[in-house]
Amino acid sequence: MAAVVLRGGRVVDPATGADGVMDLAMDGGLITAIGADLAAPDGASVIDVADKLVTPGWIDIHAHVYWGATTWGILADPLCLASGVTTIVDAGSPGWANFAGFNEWIAKPAVTRVLTFVHISGIGLTYGPLGEMEDIRYAIPSLTAETIRAHPDITTGVKVRQGQGQVGGNGVEPLRRAIEAAEAVSTRVMTHIGAGVPLPDVLGLMRGGDIVTHCFQGRGDTIFSDAGEMLPEVREARERGVIFDVGHGGGSFHYPTGRRAIENGFLPDVISSDLHSLSVEGPVFDMPTTASKFLHMGMSLTDVIAAVTIAPARAIGRADELGSLRQGGVADVAVFDVEDGEFVFEDTHDITETATRRLTSHLTVRGGAVWYPEEVRERFGRPEDSIPATVRKANEGMVRAAGITPRRM
Repeated sequence: MAAVVLRGGRVVDPATGADGVMDLAMDGGLITAIGADLAAPDGASVIDVADKLVTPGWIDIHAHVYWGATTWGILADPLCLASGVTTIVDAGSPGWANFAGFNEWIAKPAVTRVLTFVHISGIGLTYGPLGEMEDIRYAIPSLTAETIRAHPDITTGVKVRQGQGQVGGNGVEPLRRAIEAAEAVSTRVMTHIGAGVPLPDVLGLMRGGDIVTHCFQGRGDTIFSDAGEMLPEVREARERGVIFDVGHGGGSFHYPTGRRAIENGFLPDVISSDLHSLSVEGPVFDMPTTASKFLHMGMSLTDVIAAVTIAPARAIGRADELGSLRQGGVADVAVFDVEDGEFVFEDTHDITETATRRLTSHLTVRGGAVWYPEEVRERFGRPEDSIPATVRKANEGMVRAAGITPRRM
């Protein structure tokens, strides 16, 4: 692999505190030097990134990329390599019963680093229209733990969804079983919060290091009381180390909830997309669009970059290898344009706001290989173009049954 030097960009790396105009040199898939006016090795490819933003490769800890086997799945490479994401974590599409297919046919062939939470439901998120934990018999902690124990290279913890539409009348029993599995292998739980299961009941079970996803969702059982006050259980959970993740998705980001939280000093720990077959065509689109919404809502650029690099790396226990631009570390790098103008961004409640800045991907470096968005599209196509017709039909039926418009689940 040829050496590459990114010349003259603004390097922002919250993990190391770096923030300034400098060069970044890579060779053999590793970062070899960072500094001003670096000499380019013989034969190196020198890329001018002046006036652009250079960051560690982004880490999206909530997406669904079990393409071809689930109604939610989209392809990882056309999505990630075109948007600065070098590591993507599937939020529980596979359970123990269908994990082998995910590992063999999704994770291993991908250019993008693909990791996954293992769902406490043995069937994972195979079929969107039906709740995977309405039948508690699918939850077998011992087999979930065994799967994680056997595959530490690509597993990041246990996933559970705690909305009534997913658990039926089982309350927080799925979460209890997820925690049982996680404790057996000393890992974390990612918990989807939604309507129908009281949030204090959910948070009361979660441990330091566990992750709440959809923290700014606005459809019942939110982080705020009916009177608009933040629930004391939310602050108590953060104080004991529970991590709060955005998980935007097609139905789980509400501008008023997010704005109220940020105005009260409650920033998300992690920004993630929850990209899937019902959100990739909007309102999510990609990670830079999601991150731009938080710039618009008042988070600083440094805080936003931390929330998509080192913070998710820590959240999944990979900060020793991912999320920074340390010399000798893997050459996963993202380069962005920071554009000024008027940009309309939508949440999942049909609320639009006009931002004055946005991030757009200029190039992605994955393991030292450079990918431009147009090259990614030429090789892989667009992720939304790969959604099978049968999945589209199932999704249409699902949203009609819920009485909502498409891309709102």
